[in-house]
Amino acid sequence: MKNVFPIFLLSTQMVMAQNIALKLDAATKNLMESSGAVSSNLSFYVSDESGNPVYDYQGNKGLSTASTQKIFTAAAALEVLGKNYTYKTTSAYSGTISNGNLNGNLFISSTGDPTLGSWRYDSYKPENFKQKLIEAVRKSGIKKISGDLIVDDSYFDHQTIPGGWPWDDLGNYYGAGAWGVNWRENQFDININGTEFKSFSYPLEGVSWLNDLKAGGSSDQSLVFTAPYSPVALINGTLPSKLVTVSGAVPNPPLQLGMEIGQWLKESGIDLSGKVVTNSQLEIEGKKPLEFPGQNLILTYESPTLDKIVYWFLRKSINMYGETLIKTLAKEKKGNPSFKTGVAYLKEFWKGKGINPAMINFADGSGLSPQNYVSAKAEVQALLYAKKQPWFEVYYEGFPTQDNGIKMKSGTMRDTKSYAGFHTSKEGKKYVFSIIINNYQGSGSTELQKILNVLK
Repeated sequence: MKNVFPIFLLSTQMVMAQNIALKLDAATKNLMESSGAVSSNLSFYVSDESGNPVYDYQGNKGLSTASTQKIFTAAAALEVLGKNYTYKTTSAYSGTISNGNLNGNLFISSTGDPTLGSWRYDSYKPENFKQKLIEAVRKSGIKKISGDLIVDDSYFDHQTIPGGWPWDDLGNYYGAGAWGVNWRENQFDININGTEFKSFSYPLEGVSWLNDLKAGGSSDQSLVFTAPYSPVALINGTLPSKLVTVSGAVPNPPLQLGMEIGQWLKESGIDLSGKVVTNSQLEIEGKKPLEFPGQNLILTYESPTLDKIVYWFLRKSINMYGETLIKTLAKEKKGNPSFKTGVAYLKEFWKGKGINPAMINFADGSGLSPQNYVSAKAEVQALLYAKKQPWFEVYYEGFPTQDNGIKMKSGTMRDTKSYAGFHTSKEGKKYVFSIIINNYQGSGSTELQKILNVLK
């Protein structure tokens, strides 16, 4: 008689699981039979928190993911680099200081800190870095610089944008690349009234504009085109006839930072006799880059810890963070900071955690490339792995809570919508899920959330 209750409980749980699976199947088939999904591809996989499958609709099928790709990059970064990992920006000088005069160059270098000058973190905003740098220059006794201000942007390689990113995305704020020296998240804002530029969030250095904007419509339908290292930017499309803020990607963040530092020095009464130059620019001009001094270090400025970076990476889906993490993993683990190396390492990492490599064809670290192909089952397996790790709480916190109350990362691109995350039903059942749809002509966000509402 004493075994009756456990058997009853087990049978009840089995019936509940079967009911959920039937409801998910009905909702999924209803979507796939709708007019908007005639030629669509769907990959959908749900498990319980122990990894037992609850529902599988082509869960092994690899599809373009959009930003749910970030769940792989964020987890690998936390595990490999550690939640307390920090990026460093340093300043040093060459030559000697005599009577306040630096007979040499002032250098700025970085390990690729994606947060340098970001507005998201208390005590890490542009004015905080400015204060620390100027204090360090003054403390070193420098009152005049006879040489140049050198921005050493050589920590990563010269490729700042992953292969496969659409040209339409590159100049927009979400298409900002990853540089050895990043600044203000490599983003700028323009206030535009109709077709007329009114003001910039800060003076954008070394850029000339071609303006093909037209006034029309009620929403922002503009596109910004900037290319790495290019001095020419284009904006086209339509904007309403009112004041609108458009955000773009800075084409040369190291130069931008250098020019701003030059201005800070001038405002602080520190004379810079030479020019502002980046090591990349020296190479473009056929000159030898200048090596960062091994001594005479005057400033080491650390970024927020990686747990805070991952929070914003997941919460606000900052693509530039993902590509910086990919380059950092490549540099730290393989000694080669190329995108190709980083993407290969990411796949190697997850293969080592038991995910079938045929289900994870990565192309970048953020999901912006339509060449990413990942299956829903692989995303669930990654989430289940993360759930068992000591850093999971940090990881989980970054997942936004969507309109339907479910904690999940979303992804959106042209004809692509995805969700991956965690949910506890009203009965206390815990689910881990991923759903990806490609080439859907209806409202992907609305329809996919309807399916996931079954889990509630």
